[in-house]
Amino acid sequence: MEHLTGLDLTVVVAYFAAIVLIGILVSRRERSASDYFLAGRALPWWLIGISLIASNISTEHFVGMAGSGVTFGLAIASYEWMAAVTLVIVARWFVPRLLAHNVTTMPEYLERRFDIRSRGLLAGYMLLAYVFVAMATVLYSGGLALQTIFGLPLGWGIVILAATAGAYTAYGGLKAVVWTDLLQGIALLGGGALATFLGLRAVGGWGAFREQAADKLHMVLPLDHPELPWFAVFFGGLWIANLFYWGCNQFITQRVLGARDVRQARYGVVLAAWLKLALPFVIVVPGIIAWTLYGAELERPDQAYPMLIARLLPSGLTGLVFAALIAAIMSSLDSMLNSTATIFTMDLYRVWIRPGSPDRHLMTVGRWSTVAFLVLAAAWAPFLLRFDRVFSYIQEFWGLITPGVAVVFLGGLFWRRTSAAAAVTVLAATLPVTLALKGVMAGSAFLNQMWVAGLILAAMLVAVSLRSAVGAVGAVRAREAVEAVERPAPDRVFDVLSFGVIAAAIALYAIFF
Repeated sequence: MEHLTGLDLTVVVAYFAAIVLIGILVSRRERSASDYFLAGRALPWWLIGISLIASNISTEHFVGMAGSGVTFGLAIASYEWMAAVTLVIVARWFVPRLLAHNVTTMPEYLERRFDIRSRGLLAGYMLLAYVFVAMATVLYSGGLALQTIFGLPLGWGIVILAATAGAYTAYGGLKAVVWTDLLQGIALLGGGALATFLGLRAVGGWGAFREQAADKLHMVLPLDHPELPWFAVFFGGLWIANLFYWGCNQFITQRVLGARDVRQARYGVVLAAWLKLALPFVIVVPGIIAWTLYGAELERPDQAYPMLIARLLPSGLTGLVFAALIAAIMSSLDSMLNSTATIFTMDLYRVWIRPGSPDRHLMTVGRWSTVAFLVLAAAWAPFLLRFDRVFSYIQEFWGLITPGVAVVFLGGLFWRRTSAAAAVTVLAATLPVTLALKGVMAGSAFLNQMWVAGLILAAMLVAVSLRSAVGAVGAVRAREAVEAVERPAPDRVFDVLSFGVIAAAIALYAIFF
């Protein structure tokens, strides 16, 4: 802890106290399951947008994505800029359909559209992925950052982060999460911008940086690239990953489901899209700067961002950026915790274990399950030491379930003929198909494996749907899925903001081609 001065420690302690206090204060009046899990369905657009970004960004970005920037260069920013375009699609076409059904969780939507089997399968997949991939990687990368900067043992870092985020999340639910995300979003974006500014000053400015890192500032990589081949980025697997993450993923969509109305939800999602365009400049660029300054000293690519912070920040500012890193960790961790507890409570416990439970009991189950899943994730986190780059671990393992889930939701949302039998078949076949492709396409980029898996599973969905007898129940569900959606009123401001995101993304790719 020798890097911390008295001022740094004051900033850090004040930040911890502010986060916990805000989380407790904003959630004092929760009286129902809707209050706890969806913030009373009263979230405004600006809070939704900031919370989406704060929840999305964590040390898997500041540590993992920055580390991937060292290895692959700016091209890793495609995960951000293509996500911005995807968010426009989600705002325009997904949001009205999801909110029309007034659901609490994404698995609940599948039951309303198909049947209870698809709800159970998706809930099981999500719980496993959130605990052993999402939350574990956030805790591990956060612990690694604290270890690199301050010498804190990895295990203790994981315990401290888990205990802090778990305290207000278990008590306050989604309302506590989104309001603390507001402070944490400001902190992480401000801290990231500060790191970029200091890094550019250290290398001699933007012009000098472009000269020294010219080979790492290209967005389009060869077709045979092991991780980011251009075809998979622009036409293949990255679309599957993004449509799943931003349109079907409870961890993200829970904010949309808690929106005041469709208009507030759509504007919040577009705000998040604009913020995504800026993120590579405060995450990936500092990683590349660290490589230009300390490349020979980096034992692991994931140490790039923490090393930049430890070396460049003057006394007094270390605490501020430390607080930003904590913000990145906790804003994702609290969201994942709340979503995991929501799925367990509403999709498994209420449906399969104790149907008809009163709201107070469901809130209690939600709080205790939050603690239980946090302990599991913290116990698993140290095992990630065996992986060189945590960002690749996340993408590889999410890729095992992403294709099937995305295909089922796209079919359910946009093709009336999609049957319950097809949805269940595709969800059950997802792991066998993706695991088989890892063997057949060994050595190929996982994004290529994802789009191939997506095509296979989509063909399966169509074939089973066309052969299935829709029946009276299925016909009613499909008709209700379409009729429940009201076409949003024309909104020119929304249209301008949406097309502006797409134009800006195209311009960025042209500049860094």
